[in-house]
Amino acid sequence: MLSKFPYLRQDFAASIVVFLVAVPLCVGVAVASGVPAELGLVTGIVGGLVTGLMPGSSLQVSGPAAGLTVLVFEAVSEFGV
Repeated sequence: MLSKFPYLRQDFAASIVVFLVAVPLCVGVAVASGVPAELGLVTGIVGGLVTGLMPGSSLQVSGPAAGLTVLVFEAVSEFGV
């Protein structure tokens, strides 16, 4: 199996580091948007899994951005949770 995925160990370690960095930001965006912190955690996990399963390049970057707080807040205000 490792012959099909030569960088599996390195990719897994990198994804753990990205997850640990992204969790506080996901929770912060959720709280700043007015939704429960648990939803930020769930969306961070689901978003990471979906992005991780998509094919991409070695330079692909994914994760939350603090600038999304305004957009998420407006969407929650208009459409609800």
